[in-house]
Amino acid sequence: MIIYESTKQQFMNDVTEDSIAVKIHTQFVQKVGRVSMGEINAWNNSMNYLYKVLNTATIPDDVGIAIEYKVPASSRRIDFMITGLNEKDQFSVVIIELKQWTSVEAIENADGIVETYFNRTKTKTPHPSFQAWSYAQLISDYNEAVQNEAVQLYPCAYMHNYVKVDNDPILHPVYDPYLKSAPVFSKGDALKLRGFISTYIKKTDRTKSLYLIEHGKIKPSKSLQDSLVSMLQGNQEFIMIDDQKVVYEEALRLAQKAQTGKKQVLIVEGGPGTGKSVLGINLLVEVTSRDLVCQYVTKNSAPRAVYMRRLQQKVKKSVIDNLFKSSGVYYEALPNEFDCLIVDEAHRLNEKSGLFKNKGINQTMEIIHASRFSVFFIDEYQKIAMHDAGSKEQIRWYAEQMDADITEMTLASQFRCNGSDGYLAWLEDVLEIRETANAEGFDFDYEIRLFDDPNQLREEIFSKNQMNNKARMLAGYCWEWKKDGKNNPGIHDIQLDEFQFFMSWNLGNTTTWAIDSESVDQVGCIHTSQGLEFDYVGVIIGEDMRFENNRVITDPFKRAKTDKSLSGFKTLYKKDKDRALKMADQIIRNTYRTLMTRGTKGCYIYCVDPHLKAYLQRRLAIQSQAAIM
Repeated sequence: MIIYESTKQQFMNDVTEDSIAVKIHTQFVQKVGRVSMGEINAWNNSMNYLYKVLNTATIPDDVGIAIEYKVPASSRRIDFMITGLNEKDQFSVVIIELKQWTSVEAIENADGIVETYFNRTKTKTPHPSFQAWSYAQLISDYNEAVQNEAVQLYPCAYMHNYVKVDNDPILHPVYDPYLKSAPVFSKGDALKLRGFISTYIKKTDRTKSLYLIEHGKIKPSKSLQDSLVSMLQGNQEFIMIDDQKVVYEEALRLAQKAQTGKKQVLIVEGGPGTGKSVLGINLLVEVTSRDLVCQYVTKNSAPRAVYMRRLQQKVKKSVIDNLFKSSGVYYEALPNEFDCLIVDEAHRLNEKSGLFKNKGINQTMEIIHASRFSVFFIDEYQKIAMHDAGSKEQIRWYAEQMDADITEMTLASQFRCNGSDGYLAWLEDVLEIRETANAEGFDFDYEIRLFDDPNQLREEIFSKNQMNNKARMLAGYCWEWKKDGKNNPGIHDIQLDEFQFFMSWNLGNTTTWAIDSESVDQVGCIHTSQGLEFDYVGVIIGEDMRFENNRVITDPFKRAKTDKSLSGFKTLYKKDKDRALKMADQIIRNTYRTLMTRGTKGCYIYCVDPHLKAYLQRRLAIQSQAAIM
């Protein structure tokens, strides 16, 4: 999605008439939503500088200009692009990352990271060259038209308020690899930037490059489970950008610091699709390569089993077993037995371990105790069981008890749901998890559809799955998992007699259901899908979520008895009815939020409750109207 698109001549006219910021703002509000006054001021300032750069006959008037282009498979935007043909008549795009910065400090022990001030607070952030390079890399990786048409990308950064000095930190040798790929231009470099652009943009392509970039098919991102083998062999499969890169480098710094100093604890908060698992696996690979003893920890067995199944093709099982661990194995660990423990989905940690929850004291405490450096990836809105006890507050408390330094960071960049932060916020508003600014819609083309007939929903998922085995049926746990069904495919767990719809929960392949080819014939629940992703998901919302009295309500008594998520609910209900209902309500809403964010490209929905379906239809109608305006 491009917010502002024009020729160079039209752009120059808009700047001359002082209408450029107004036009960008108008389009931004229509296509995305609210925008801060700071961004408007930045547009006004930066566009006047770019006017000076482009004010030359050496850059043709009819080359293409694009402002605020959404980077594929993420929620980030490229500030400015100029498109045309190079001297070989190839499609050519110059990418310009704009910065308002006036000061920078180099960081020598973190790859591609600098420090600067945001709102008077010193903050670590990617070097502008790294940022521009990483954005260009993502376009190359994900835009099929750019690949097929051999579109040439030339990234750079323009810090028009920044005055360079001798031995300038922005040009520190540690950044040389990125400066060579994406040079930095600063205050007084307008003619140098003009020369850079003129080198690669020789004549117009009649905005064909813009069309290719805007309408090129975005291929599904590489799934973590498919690339893990290569990653563990030392190959970089995922380019980390922005906050991902900052967290990654900070984690490596803390891992090294913890080996000779105080115990370190890093809390990383991020919603669905913000790249927590990708980041965690990258850390596992790098920390292990530094001869440090590191393990990847999850309570949920499904992600571990998927990764281990992929790895068994290339790596010995004994090695795999030492890399991926359950959260319940550290209650007998020695102090600082491990150099680093990386905990994914830390919100799902339990108090005690063991089959009967009778071992150890607290899993959070045991992990911090066992490791010099602990990383906790957490999203408290993804708690989906009564025994989920992990929280930022608990991590802080135990870290303080063990005299550990605590660092807290946030992941915001969105890589799932077509990179739409807005869809996630809209979904949370729709499910009444929290009120958000996205009540009237979200900002990107994510395919979300309601179905009147569950059979049609299933047919659509079957069709999507034929492409690459990455579409799945999911459902709320409102149907019993019949024991006989595990050995008899003729017995169906999920029955909707009105539609003659019959399917079963996954039969005996709970842990690898996400990748097994026959899994499309089965329905997955929260336990087999959390922590994993697909291209498309079809979600059946059961009777545990309905729409009554103009509200979305939850009903824990409609959950299946075989569902362990609400284990302990009835006992607590007898003691404290209000607390039990509140906890169950949060779990049910979080469950559907999680199920409905497993798809990278789309989510299809069937509601057992017709009133809930009508409510969702109204909310989608508002979304459609907002998108048209």
